[in-house]
Amino acid sequence: MKFNTKTNISNRTDNLAGGEAYKESPKLALISLLLTSFVKDQYYRDADESLVELTNLIDTITDKKFVAKSAIYARTKFGMRSVSHATAAELASRIGGQEWAKNFFEKIIYRPDDMMEILAYVYAKGGKESNAIRKGFAKAISKFDEYQLAKYKKDGAEVSLIDVANLVHPKSTPAIEALIKGTLKSPETWEAKLTKAGQNAETEEQKEELKKEAWVSLVKEKKIGYFALLRNLRNIIEQAPDLVSDACALLVDEKLIRNSLVLPFRFLTAIEEIEKLNGTGVREVLGALNKAIDLSTSNVPKFDGDTLIALDESGSMNGQPQESGSLFAAILYKVNNADLIMFDSLARYVTLNPADSTLTLAQKLKDEHQGGGTDLGSIFDEANRKYDRIIILSDMQGWVGYDAPTSELSDYKNRVGANPRIYSFDLQGYGTLQFPEENIFAIAGFSEKIFDVMKLLEQDKNALIAEIEKVEL
Repeated sequence: MKFNTKTNISNRTDNLAGGEAYKESPKLALISLLLTSFVKDQYYRDADESLVELTNLIDTITDKKFVAKSAIYARTKFGMRSVSHATAAELASRIGGQEWAKNFFEKIIYRPDDMMEILAYVYAKGGKESNAIRKGFAKAISKFDEYQLAKYKKDGAEVSLIDVANLVHPKSTPAIEALIKGTLKSPETWEAKLTKAGQNAETEEQKEELKKEAWVSLVKEKKIGYFALLRNLRNIIEQAPDLVSDACALLVDEKLIRNSLVLPFRFLTAIEEIEKLNGTGVREVLGALNKAIDLSTSNVPKFDGDTLIALDESGSMNGQPQESGSLFAAILYKVNNADLIMFDSLARYVTLNPADSTLTLAQKLKDEHQGGGTDLGSIFDEANRKYDRIIILSDMQGWVGYDAPTSELSDYKNRVGANPRIYSFDLQGYGTLQFPEENIFAIAGFSEKIFDVMKLLEQDKNALIAEIEKVEL
């Protein structure tokens, strides 16, 4: 999210929507992809194309150590899974002989199943595990306890945890010995408890009672993770309504929120599910979700001066980009002295009540969504006063009028006497910019940690690159 390199005519390209754009530098493009890609279909690009783009970027960037550090950063700081697995697997054949390679394959492992996913990718591509993978995984697997190993052992999978252990020959620990001998007992995870309840029931009434008992154990004893709790709020309301207050207490636990790595848009998904219900517990859960999202944004920077937030409401933003953009816009609008513009082929000011909860603001922005074309130049045509910074939330697929909005930005600066910082949020990681990189902060990512980076960017244009370079190998 830095990016202040000199631009020239060779940077010009077409984006996926057919409009004029600027090529991102390879490192910037890699960061955009790593922090936004869930390796699934997007509006302008399918999952396979994303993986091809990832491979091309890895080959383009000569500094493979930076690629490795970026993957670790994406996995451990932003909770990005599949794209970090793919990056690690692709690096395996490209960093042979590097002394730091084994350290990379140790540090990229955040959960035991990361190792299985990376190996499965390597094998699917016809590759073979490298010495660096074996040495790195051997150190990584030895750090997990019996509960963690049992939870993710995945017997019967194409690559199981026992396969990993037999391959890498890790240092012996009681947990590793139990895994290899087959005596490692499956933990009482929330999935296992609920499955067991269903299997042991002879009638529907008994099944409901056993599931209720399972939820009591999971919630009361805090054996359910934060993300799993979000996903199962509806089940708790329907199957164990007496536990709603306990579940809500977990929802607003600041420590759990901070350690969860749950992406902010997950709160919107949860609230949409709860709004489909009525009756006991619904009101209390909705209130807790509103409080939880406000707690999760406690590290949002409050910028000095005046801010303009511009939210893309074009058709290609439908779905997850719209949800993420609306939430980010709501968070920033609530905390800062900010005006708000929504734009597609035209731009318009929108006024909201900052006293509303973050989720209420986000929902209002979603309701405003119109779905036209994409003209980022309209932001600067519409902006009617001087701003210290302009934050653009978009998939960066401008095409209306074809030309990139550089002249509109220049006209705006001259018209109002402004020289704002431009934060350009790429909500899809498609790999092009609507501006040259010079004096533009190009940002990618859905995590609330992005706001920590924005704090740095107010002081240091090289903030994200610098943060990634701090990763030790």
